[in-house]
Amino acid sequence: MLILRWILRATFWLSFTLLIGTFAVVLCLRWVDPPGSAMIIAWEMESGRSATHIWQPFEKLSPQLQIAVIASEDQKFLEHFGFDFQSIKSALTENKGRLRGASTISQQVAKNLFLWNGRSYLRKAFEAWYTLLIEMLWTKQRILEIYLNIAEFGEGVYGAQAAAQIFFGNSSYDLDARQSALLAAVLPNPKNMLAARPSDYVSKRATDIVKMVWQMGGPSYIKKLDESY
Repeated sequence: MLILRWILRATFWLSFTLLIGTFAVVLCLRWVDPPGSAMIIAWEMESGRSATHIWQPFEKLSPQLQIAVIASEDQKFLEHFGFDFQSIKSALTENKGRLRGASTISQQVAKNLFLWNGRSYLRKAFEAWYTLLIEMLWTKQRILEIYLNIAEFGEGVYGAQAAAQIFFGNSSYDLDARQSALLAAVLPNPKNMLAARPSDYVSKRATDIVKMVWQMGGPSYIKKLDESY
């Protein structure tokens, strides 16, 4: 009985410490720019090379890129609280029970910034918890800023600034509509899709993204971020 009571007490305090610790870290990152991400660290350990990663503040990220990524990855970004349940339902139906393609930008930030590779119920639980914290403690603008700075746009290339320099020879602020759409187009599989030398599939996907951007109102849509908290 004493052993059981000790186990329960230890479990409680461990869970409490974990909850408070993760809350504090996510709150801190509302203002402090992360130097990297769990996914960057994992890639460097696996490849034995240094990733290319350059942080760029939100105001220096092209509005064309911002809206292209929203149009491509998460069109309900400003409406949901971290989870797009309609997309989850569709993914479960179309992918025979798997959630492939149903992740919001907030969920992608949660798993890329904090979590390990792999699939398990434990990892999904942590992803859901971090997603809730991110949505509760950050603005939508901050979520998008961090996403665009840690997303993988090519093999070992992380963040929009590094991608713009390597693939197009310019700054992420100067990306035009087509370049932005190409970068957004490779996000589902950046290791096998190339923004600088796009395949027919990537090129067509980029064209479709440009159309979706204008259907959403173009770069002026990004002004709505200022009203989202």
